[in-house]
Parts: sequence; C-alpha cells; structure tokens
Amino acid sequence: QLQLVESGGGLVQPGGSLRLSCAASRVSGFTLDYYGIGWFRQAPGKEREEVSCSSSRGGSAMYGDPVKGRFTISRDNAKNTVYLQMNSLKPEDTGVYYCAALRGLVGLCYGVKAEAYDYWGQGTQVTVSS
Repeated sequence: QLQLVESGGGLVQPGGSLRLSCAASRVSGFTLDYYGIGWFRQAPGKEREEVSCSSSRGGSAMYGDPVKGRFTISRDNAKNTVYLQMNSLKPEDTGVYYCAALRGLVGLCYGVKAEAYDYWGQGTQVTVSS
C-alpha cells in the first residue's frame, strides 16, 4: 500500500553534490515518523550495500563508513519525504540508489537486513564520472 519514489539522481563530476529524495505516498493513517528509512545502493556487478538509515521517532541517523562525513540523511515528516544529501562524490559512489521503509524500526538502524524492509522504491541512478 505504501509507495516510495526516489528522485534526484543523475550524472555528476567527482567532488560534486546531489540530493536524493524519497517521497512516500499519503495513505490514510500513515505517518512517516512511524517508519525507519534505509538508503541502499548497488553498483553493476556488485552486491547491494547499505548507505544510511534513519530510525523512526527521531531515534538515530547512521552511515556506512564509505560515506561518513560526506552524506547526510534527513526527514521532512510534514512532506512525507526523506532526503539523502551527497557531497564530495567519488566515482565509487556510482550505483542505483534505493530507499526502503520499515514500520517500527527504532534505535540503531544500521545493519538491518535489506530483506527486513517492508517497502522499496524503484531506485534512481547516480553516476559520478569525469
């Protein structure tokens, strides 16, 4: 029932920035703050990896080591949207970025298996190249 739509991907030079958005559809009884959100990415021929997560109820914001200090996850619950601000992009950041939602995800969200997430967007392509 919950629909997630990613946007904001594109082609950027190394050192550049992008802001990804994950918009959740408005559903009766839905409150974004009740859901944890994970950002994942997958490069061609490589395994999907977790990039960042945001716990429900304002619990935590966490990042994988490769993006710490460069990426920032944030929420606008009034707009039912989660953002991933990506700065100082590197070629190794290239991949398809997905957002996913899990109701009731609280506390330390990083490390939750992708299979545990209830809802997924279709992904948005990020390419970092000169």
